[in-house]
Amino acid sequence: MTLRETLEGVNDSLWSDGQVSIRPIRTEADLIYATVDCQLTEAQRDLVNPAWFSIGRAYLFREDNLPCLIYADGQPVGFISLGKWLAKGDAWSWSFFVDKAHQGKGYGRRAARLAIRLLKAADAAKPIKLAAERDNQRAQSLYASLGFHLLPERDGDDLVFGL
Repeated sequence: MTLRETLEGVNDSLWSDGQVSIRPIRTEADLIYATVDCQLTEAQRDLVNPAWFSIGRAYLFREDNLPCLIYADGQPVGFISLGKWLAKGDAWSWSFFVDKAHQGKGYGRRAARLAIRLLKAADAAKPIKLAAERDNQRAQSLYASLGFHLLPERDGDDLVFGL
């Protein structure tokens, strides 16, 4: 079974923590929010992949990726793409960001916890790896606070964290 099929079969209750939820992109409006309306700060633009990159990857490798929106209070507040770690496929991963108007409210941390829960439900034995630019101290701090550890491997010049 593919990661997409497995995630689509995960119990609905695991997709929400009561305040924040993750929902797969299903409509044109979802796609427009992810690629146009959801914005990063100027300083963050060089630190994370844009949504269109992750959505393009999901188009090319559909079975291994599931692009989603992050919701809070019934409104989209960010983008997250759940997928396989591309380097070897030996782990799960995600790429995400919260819209600049909604940052600092804990939505990113909650979405990260949901992503861990969903990916562990897909295969609890498979590790989770995340890449972060060397200059992205915010991401590195978030990952460390969630229990991730810096690994000796690199993804290009990005640091790699594992759980």
